[in-house]
This record gives sequence, C-alpha cells and structure tokens, in this order.
Amino acid sequence: MAVIDPIADMLARIRNAHQALHKDVAVPRSKVKSAIAGILKEEGYIVDFKEEEREITLTLKYAKGRALIYGMKKISKPGRRVYVGAQDIPRVQNGLGICVLSTSQGVLEGTVAKAQNVGGEVLFELW
Repeated sequence: MAVIDPIADMLARIRNAHQALHKDVAVPRSKVKSAIAGILKEEGYIVDFKEEEREITLTLKYAKGRALIYGMKKISKPGRRVYVGAQDIPRVQNGLGICVLSTSQGVLEGTVAKAQNVGGEVLFELW
C-alpha cells in the first residue's frame, strides 16, 4: 500500500520503536529521510544511522532506559502546508527542542536556517 506522507510514516516508526524500547528501526530510504536522519544524529537524538540500498536503519538513543525523544509533531501535512520566513521560524519548547525545515538550501534544522536567513516549509517539531 502506498504511503501518503512518508515523513509522517518515518516519525510514527521512530515513535513506535521508542515506545517498544527497540534498539533499531528501519525506514524506507529517500533523500529527505536521509537528511532528516543526519539532523537527528547531529542534534544527538539518535546514536547513528546506516543507509542501505532500499532502507535507512536508525540506531535509537536512550538515557537511563528512557527515550531521548519525548515528543514529535508533524506541522506540514499533505492537506495543509505551513511555510515560514526566516524571521518567523518557531522556537520549540522554549529552545529545548528542534524544528526541521525544507528550504531552498536543503533540509535544515531551525536555528541553522535562521542563521543562514532562509525560510521554508516547516516539516515537524521534535523535543
């Protein structure tokens, strides 16, 4: 069956794997998902990720038996896209979380996009 929103599917797989305390989770591969996995690793939310021909395997990170990702929220959806300018990029959980944007410079974390003075589509928030 075709997936309507691949990014939401990726977030749901990560959320479900965290709840079940799995070490790894596999998601179908795409360029956007690879960029998101790189951002999650860079920000310290996952240990590592490995790209194969058809899938990406994320190694999840836990602290004292609890997941480091407490919540995630998909902002742009297929029925309603949300675009922001560089000055309107949201702060997540008063700076304790991150937001991920799809910009003309590629997929970027919110503070990086603000530093580069580019806006774009807000994909999701994570804290």
